[in-house]
Amino acid sequence: MPTFTALPTEIVEAWRAGAPDAYGNPPERHISTGAGNPCRHCLHHVPKGADMLILAHKPFEGTHPYAETGPIFLCADPCDQGGGADLPPILTSSPDYLIKGYGTDDRIVYGTGVVAPVAELHQRIAAIFANPTVAYIHARSARNNCYQLRIDRD
Repeated sequence: MPTFTALPTEIVEAWRAGAPDAYGNPPERHISTGAGNPCRHCLHHVPKGADMLILAHKPFEGTHPYAETGPIFLCADPCDQGGGADLPPILTSSPDYLIKGYGTDDRIVYGTGVVAPVAELHQRIAAIFANPTVAYIHARSARNNCYQLRIDRD
């Protein structure tokens, strides 16, 4: 079984304290609409009416052509770090997700990207990990390409 990996608590706590995002800006504070606001730390949706943060995130070390940067949401208040072997709630609210494999060099392993229906996510993840050059997988929104979480080999 793969491991669904949330953002590290230390980084999230720093952003909650006002640390700059990937573009050097402080996180923006907003109120959750209750739909479409997946927290990348607890891996649940930010509850309707709750404070949330919006910031630019680059889930890679360094800057290179494959180091995509984009918006993410976080619970503004402390939340428990999510993750593990079970499909997290933030990967169940859309009909499908973009998943793609990356090598140890943080480059896309071509031929691994697929828009997978939720019902087929585990099967598609297993197929990507069958390629020995894949070190990890990113799950992204199939509609907006926003980073959701990292998927690691077990």
